[in-house]
Amino acid sequence: MSTKRTLAFYVQWRAHRSTSLQGAIVVQDADVRKRIPISGVEVSEVNGLAIEPVKSDSSGFFLLKLRRGMRRGHAVTLLFQHPNYRPLELHEYIGDQLYVIQMVPKSVAPASAVGQPERKIGNVRVRYSQKTMTAVNIGSAVKTFQIENNGNVPCKNQRPCSPDGRWKAALASASLDAGNGNEFRDVTASCIAGPCPFARVESNRSSRGGQIVTVTARDWSDTTTFLLEAEVFHPMSSEIVHEFYPVIFGKGLSFNLPATAEGVTIEADVDDQRVFFPLGPDLLLSWANCNATVHPDQTKVCQCELKPGYRFQ
Repeated sequence: MSTKRTLAFYVQWRAHRSTSLQGAIVVQDADVRKRIPISGVEVSEVNGLAIEPVKSDSSGFFLLKLRRGMRRGHAVTLLFQHPNYRPLELHEYIGDQLYVIQMVPKSVAPASAVGQPERKIGNVRVRYSQKTMTAVNIGSAVKTFQIENNGNVPCKNQRPCSPDGRWKAALASASLDAGNGNEFRDVTASCIAGPCPFARVESNRSSRGGQIVTVTARDWSDTTTFLLEAEVFHPMSSEIVHEFYPVIFGKGLSFNLPATAEGVTIEADVDDQRVFFPLGPDLLLSWANCNATVHPDQTKVCQCELKPGYRFQ
């Protein structure tokens, strides 16, 4: 294909490829630490140049796909709408950039104006538990076994033979059972009697999650005796409870959770009374709106913003 044809194909492909605008939506604040992400913001193009409106996710991210034929430098008018924030109209030109949109919360009349003073939220703490497996050493198990054989007998290809194939050999196995719910660790097998230089352990296998261990040994001389030993452990599930204070800036708080966190609860003093708020998968709080950003490793960043009528003490 000639250079001109290649260029023409590239221009035509670019013309038919859809363009998208992406960015993040945060709360407008002079303090950068208080610019928390806003989820659920509807993003649209007022002139119908977008394929369809989209909503920002829990991290404030949005990706607005424009109709085919839109090229760099084309004027667009973006509209950002959320029930708790003032609508924002942005006049832009299509370009290769990341948009950071700051939205202003709607002004809410002070609760005291209608005879209901703001409720105080103080001493906020986050609690969660993690399950962990521990193992307790409950003893050891010992067993001896013999491999009966006569030395200096040619193998003549009648297996089993010695490793070099010259001498007749014998195999023997022994097993240990740790009992239901237990497992073996530090398994060792060694020759303790007889011509040990002419014997060796062939295999060491475990089954049922380590409850049963089986050792097989080979002897290509006179009878030998092997000792099989192992430590017995009992696995146990335990629960570790973690407590910490979230970071609070203005009317927002944020905290991180590991992937294995369970039973997440927020404790807080509401008007000086200690209250426990279980934070389920929907992140529902009576005094704040919360959302979570889930990372690829399943850790979470949770962010909450106080509802009207509440303030941090």
